[in-house]
This record gives sequence, structure tokens and C-alpha cells, in this order.
Amino acid sequence: MQRRAFAAALTAAVAAPAVLGATAAQASPQTSPQASPQHGGPVGLSRRMVTALAAELDDKATAKTLVPLIEDVGFDWHPETAPLKKFDFIVAYAFGNRLPAGGGDPTKVLAEPGPVNEELADTIARIRAARRDLPVYAQWEIARRLESKYGMTDVTSIEPEIAADGTITYLSTDGVAAQVIDHRKQAPGGVGTACVVGFRDHHKRCVQTTRDRAMPAYAPAGFAMPHTYDLESGQAWTRRRDLYLVHDMLAQWTVLRAKVIAEAYPNG
Repeated sequence: MQRRAFAAALTAAVAAPAVLGATAAQASPQTSPQASPQHGGPVGLSRRMVTALAAELDDKATAKTLVPLIEDVGFDWHPETAPLKKFDFIVAYAFGNRLPAGGGDPTKVLAEPGPVNEELADTIARIRAARRDLPVYAQWEIARRLESKYGMTDVTSIEPEIAADGTITYLSTDGVAAQVIDHRKQAPGGVGTACVVGFRDHHKRCVQTTRDRAMPAYAPAGFAMPHTYDLESGQAWTRRRDLYLVHDMLAQWTVLRAKVIAEAYPNG
């Protein structure tokens, strides 16, 4: 019964952030809600969650440890923002794509960028219109659009890995960040601070992943990110919001698991 009570409390609490997130994502493309790094859920949520989880686990101390982690992963979808003047470069992460045109073998023929990545390219174009001096490091699906649609220069395309037999391996979010930090280490002024562009529900993790690769990173204040899902995406988990949020939370938990274990036992 305690499990049922906790689930009911959690379900009720989830509803508010989910609706708020959808509303924020539908804002004007020129504006974005100003959220704190710990946006979290409704006032009092933490206390209610600790009470319910402590009863379920019969362990208040563990509940108090776990609830902030649950809130971070499931109830905070807004990355920290900064003004454009703070940034030294833009890093853009793709979101989904479409299967190769003409029915090509998807393991050996590049996917089509798709409409979501075009919207991400459009977002970068708006940012560059305000800060033309910012170099761009964009996952290839976005870089292709920046070049073909906008003729944009100073764009470094982060490409997938192609094996000797032509097999394509697409980079993960962390794989893209790893490539970007290698480029930025060679920059004359040093690594600098990243202006992170990503799909709205992916955006928080994009910022976190960039930071985890030793790059100071923020979302650009005043710029909303694309939020419309592509039902024809070649990646099933990027077709619907409910499916994607499960995917993203799993990715967040995987990283968080490694961090909390390393913090608890730094020597193994």
C-alpha cells in the first residue's frame, strides 16, 4: 500500500512540470522561460516525496538522499542560461533524423537530417544574427543545413564514424561533446564558454554533457529551442515526447549512477 501511495503522489506531482514544460516549449521562438539551474517541481514536492518514499523504504535517511536525485532527473528540464555576450562558441546537438532517401541501406548510407535538425539550424541562424563572431561546432545533420540553407561559414561539422567497410556509427551526445573539446583545445583563446543548442527536451542533458567534457556551458538566454517531434524520425524514441523523456531520463540516470558511485568510492 505504501508503494501505491508513493506512486499516486508522484503521478500527481509529475503532471504540473509536464504541462509547464509543454507550455514553455510552445512559447515564441524568440523567447525562453528564465529558469534556475534547479528549476525542480512545485513547492513542497520534495517534502511530500521524502515522506512517501521514507514510508515505502522504511528508511528516511536513504529517502532524503534519493529524492534530490529523482527531482533532478525527472522534475528539472530547464538548463541554466546565460546572455550571448558570455559565449565564445556554439555547440549544437542533433535530434533524430530520417532514414536515407530512396531506401538506401541505413547502416552504410547517411540518414536524411529531417525537419527537427533544420529547426535547430534555424535557431543557430538566429543566434548568429545577434553574435556573428561565434564559431559553430554542429553535429553533421545540423551543419549540412547551415551550409546549404544559410551559406554559413565558420562551421565545424561533427561527423559520424565510418568504418573501413563503410558501416556508419552515429555519435552519442557525449561522443559529439568529446569531438568538440578536442577542437576547442586547439583554439587560440583556449576552450572558452559554450552556447549550447539542442532540442527542447534534450537541451538540459546537452548542457550537462558539454560541462562533463570540461567545457563551461549554458543555454542562450532569450532563445527557445525547437520542440515539435517528428513522427517520421528514423529513431523511434525521438518520435513521441513520452517515449523520448523515458529515454532521456535513462541516459541521465546512467551518468548520475557513475558520478555518485565515484563520489562515494573515489578509489574504487
